[in-house]
Amino acid sequence: MHKNVLVVDDQLGVRRLLFEAFQEDGYKVDLAGNGLEAVDRVKQGMPDLILMDMKMPGMNGLEALRVIKAMDSSASVIMMTAYGELEIVTEAMSLGVKEYVTKPFDINELRTLVRQVLDEKFNADKAV
Repeated sequence: MHKNVLVVDDQLGVRRLLFEAFQEDGYKVDLAGNGLEAVDRVKQGMPDLILMDMKMPGMNGLEALRVIKAMDSSASVIMMTAYGELEIVTEAMSLGVKEYVTKPFDINELRTLVRQVLDEKFNADKAV
């Protein structure tokens, strides 16, 4: 069974990089360019993990996170944010974000983090 990852970022280059990296790791990857698209994707089916940029035009990551968590409080989210946005990180963590990475990120560290979060989620699901 392929694990589903939703990548939400307004930068096309970041989406492409993460799409290729996570597809290479065996995940089914879906992409969204902003918070509104992310919410639409989640309405079609909750992914196993969401990687969400916080600063995006239109509906930003925090707004999308609030909507997604209202739909399913157990949604697993890793937040991607620029260095120095501590208030955003604090609020996102209070909303239930699993982890956060600062941009620019190391792709190999992010791959490891994604694997850890998904392993933790699926091992917890098996224990229930």
